[in-house]
Amino acid sequence: MRLTDLIAPDAVVASLRAGTKKLVLQELSERAARISGLPPREIFNALLQRERLGSTGTGSGVALPHAKLKKCQRIFGVFARLEKPVDFESIDGEPVDLVLMLVAPEFAGADHLKALARVARVLRDITIAAKLRATHDPAALYAVLTQEPASNAA
Repeated sequence: MRLTDLIAPDAVVASLRAGTKKLVLQELSERAARISGLPPREIFNALLQRERLGSTGTGSGVALPHAKLKKCQRIFGVFARLEKPVDFESIDGEPVDLVLMLVAPEFAGADHLKALARVARVLRDITIAAKLRATHDPAALYAVLTQEPASNAA
């Protein structure tokens, strides 16, 4: 699965201004709604419900909030580079500045997990994360996010 299958160029926010985890999720829900036509409140509520199970802050300044929705037709993502890191209750206690949100159909199952694993691999790469943090242009961020890996090594 390639990130170009999950994220469109207009789903990249280069410098999101949000001071809290909740505001980040709200802003990303709004962007996801514009892209998908899904109600922003439904996206936001599903994300909050998932966060109640445990933070999607994976460590090293990265968060991967995700939700499944009945009305969703396909898996898609929204990426944001935050202007200032926010507390996301991450597993390492570090604030988050790179967020890739995924929204999937309610019965996506294995495809949802594959998409999460793919985005986690990309954002866990310290070289890619450093490039994303150094870039302020949406098109450049999209290019970094969607570049093909040099190898298929896990």
